[in-house]
Amino acid sequence: MIEKTLESIQLNLEGHNKKLKDMTPKEIILWGYKNFDNHFAITTSFGIQSSVILHMVHQHSLQKKIKIFWIDTGYLPSETYKYADRLINDLSLEIEVLQSELSPARMESLYGKLWETNKSSDLDKYHDIRKIKPLENALDKHDIFCWASGVRSEQTKNRNKMNFVDVIRKRLSLRPLLNWKNKDIFYYMKENQLPSHPLFSKGYSTVGDWHSSSPESVDKEGRTTRFGGMKQECGIHTEN
Repeated sequence: MIEKTLESIQLNLEGHNKKLKDMTPKEIILWGYKNFDNHFAITTSFGIQSSVILHMVHQHSLQKKIKIFWIDTGYLPSETYKYADRLINDLSLEIEVLQSELSPARMESLYGKLWETNKSSDLDKYHDIRKIKPLENALDKHDIFCWASGVRSEQTKNRNKMNFVDVIRKRLSLRPLLNWKNKDIFYYMKENQLPSHPLFSKGYSTVGDWHSSSPESVDKEGRTTRFGGMKQECGIHTEN
């Protein structure tokens, strides 16, 4: 039955996107859960704006029904680990931590510090090892047909072209917050008294790994502060 739902949505993405466009983020999350049940999951990075979608899951008491995956590269700032612990406790979340089969030490021994070469191809390899493969392994393991994330259209040129639901690597990728602006995130967090990531007060508008994130400056803002300015995506939200 759920397989037929997946096939139906894939065949009529345009129609479903028209319906999703008129829904609130909370309604979109419920749409994913109602259509796919235990074949639906949410990913989080515990980054600057991650509390919003996690809070919405908590409000619907779905945190024990929807699988929540956290991709831990092993290179996250200490502030992110502490922030994750706080949100997990505050929102009573059940998180499955996803990690590469290669430890950071083993990866560096085999391939070196891939983020230091200033080569886009090495960053791609890094992201494939530490992010994409761990996620895909978990999606396969749990037979996930549709997964949601907090990506927003104003974040990157690539995300500006996204729909509320698209097919990525043969699965549906759902984006409940796609049309939200920074001000929407700010007011939601303020209204619901959600804590800010510790690095936000230090000038970070986005944060991933410690070696590939930096605070905003005169010539860099938003996603241009990531990956040394060489790229804006890690590959999780793109087909290739």
